[in-house]
Amino acid sequence: MSERKTDGKPRLRKQPRTRRVYTATSAPLTQLSMPKTAKKRKARNSRQRFSRPLAGVRSIIFNARWVSLAVVGLTVYALFVIGGDDRFYLNYIPVEGSASIEINHVVEESGLAGQHVFAADPQEAADRIGAIGGVVTATVTLHWPNDVVIRIREKPPLATWQEGDETFWIDEDGHLSPARAATVGLLSIIAEEPVATADDLSAAAVEEEEAAALAEETEAAADEDAADETTAETDAATEAQTESEAAFVPEAVLAGALQLRELRPNIDKLYYQPSDGLGYQDGRGWTAYFGAGRDMHQKLVVYETIVANLLERGARPAYISVANQYKPYYRLAP
Repeated sequence: MSERKTDGKPRLRKQPRTRRVYTATSAPLTQLSMPKTAKKRKARNSRQRFSRPLAGVRSIIFNARWVSLAVVGLTVYALFVIGGDDRFYLNYIPVEGSASIEINHVVEESGLAGQHVFAADPQEAADRIGAIGGVVTATVTLHWPNDVVIRIREKPPLATWQEGDETFWIDEDGHLSPARAATVGLLSIIAEEPVATADDLSAAAVEEEEAAALAEETEAAADEDAADETTAETDAATEAQTESEAAFVPEAVLAGALQLRELRPNIDKLYYQPSDGLGYQDGRGWTAYFGAGRDMHQKLVVYETIVANLLERGARPAYISVANQYKPYYRLAP
């Protein structure tokens, strides 16, 4: 019996040939219902037709590099506008509290005139204003974009000190500063000798002043090539002001002058010389000197006693000194 060889693969049944059907009968279809999400899908598909191209445009426009470039451009434009606009410059600077100091001088010393608001330093300006003679406190207030106000408080003078044609103000500490305005009603002290002599400066102090002056001259000579004419004039004015402020009236002299004015309100002018101190021209025709110190009420009693004694005897004095109330002396008129 013969055996059929098999290759182990399944054999497919031969299918019949397909035939084309030219006629068909229609079958009724059941009524179909619209899904609930159909409208949403349709709207989403419609949006996608526009959103996909726009997404590509947005990815190009809103790229990090373009955004950084736009920020840099806006910054440069803002700096250009701020740097060139007059609204950001300090062109109007009001000064409050100035009674005797010239406002233009305060503004000039502040260094704020014409500066840009970003370059202005209120603290530095206040320090420069505070260095002006007669200024107690100075405050500089700065607001955006260009509002600045300077407020100062002056040190009121107690009396005036006159040396030749120069007039100085005396503050409560006895320091002298150049008179900045005409004063009415202040006691005037006329020095018959310079302040340095009347103050009896020691030789050591004089040597120190000469050494400082020599050092300043040496430094000025070293910087002479770099300094222009304006700087030289400013330095000269600063040195003159420093010399005026360096001199002061002794405390005993100032206290005695104010006490004399209090005891004799009609006195508006006093004279000072180191040997006899403070004095005034008596309306009865002679000069009286009272020295210095806070004991003017006792010296006035001694002075009036001497005057009464001389007038009672019919003598007319030309000079009376009670600088030392225990050893007064006088000189009769010829």
